[in-house]
Amino acid sequence: MSVVVGQVAQVSVYPVKSLAGREVPAAEVDDAGLRGDRAWSVVDADTGERVTVKTTPQLSSVVPTGDTEADTITLTEVLGRPVRLAASAAGPQVDAAAVHLVSRSAIDRAAEGDVPEGCSADDPRANLLLHLTGGQDERDWVGRRVRVGTTELEVVRTPKHCLGVYAEVRTPGRVAEGDEVHLLD
Repeated sequence: MSVVVGQVAQVSVYPVKSLAGREVPAAEVDDAGLRGDRAWSVVDADTGERVTVKTTPQLSSVVPTGDTEADTITLTEVLGRPVRLAASAAGPQVDAAAVHLVSRSAIDRAAEGDVPEGCSADDPRANLLLHLTGGQDERDWVGRRVRVGTTELEVVRTPKHCLGVYAEVRTPGRVAEGDEVHLLD
């Protein structure tokens, strides 16, 4: 049995970890998350160490174009030091789980001051922005499953420094803007 609890308002993919994301009308979802999400990272050209938004906040303002050479030039200029993009051989570089879901109501709560420490309420970096109905709160879904489009997700935890919830993929599929969100038994 399932209950419709809302719909997908926006789908976002973050091709390069720590850089800005881009909205897409739909995305294929496999075991590792949305296809193309966090498939690249920024690394220091001299040391090979990964450069992240936690230590270099200006990364979040750079929108990747998909042209590795152009993006490398832009990043080097923005950061004032030589960097390069490195493809992840091990799949998407996620910190906690394959998919990050955030509701508009979580963003509204954040605007009223209910924001976890270290969180950016202006840019929650969600893969799926949800419009929930009936007073639903995605934080109550931890330990439960949701079906979005043809994908089934298991909500595994709330983030420490972000809005919404993290989920693992149980059934790969496709998600699209406007898809219903079903809370499963």
